[in-house]
Amino acid sequence: MKKRRNILKEADQIVNSRSQERSRQYGDFSKSMERAARIASEMRGKEIDAHDMFCCMIALKFSRQSVSFKEDNLLDAVAYCGGWANYISETEK
Repeated sequence: MKKRRNILKEADQIVNSRSQERSRQYGDFSKSMERAARIASEMRGKEIDAHDMFCCMIALKFSRQSVSFKEDNLLDAVAYCGGWANYISETEK
């Protein structure tokens, strides 16, 4: 029987343990979501914030999952949830 991955541990690694590595490649995750929200706001002509972006990214992963089961969709969705929780903690200060 194939051993299953623990996507919760993997998501924690992606969001919390490898954040510096990701930051070097893509920039700060929270700042990236804020930037994406500004771009999307301009494209749509209405205000979209970083919280909306997290929701959209999670929704996209669930939408893909509904068409084709891939564990990576779930991993990404959980990682976005973790990133969103971090973002909320950072911005509540």
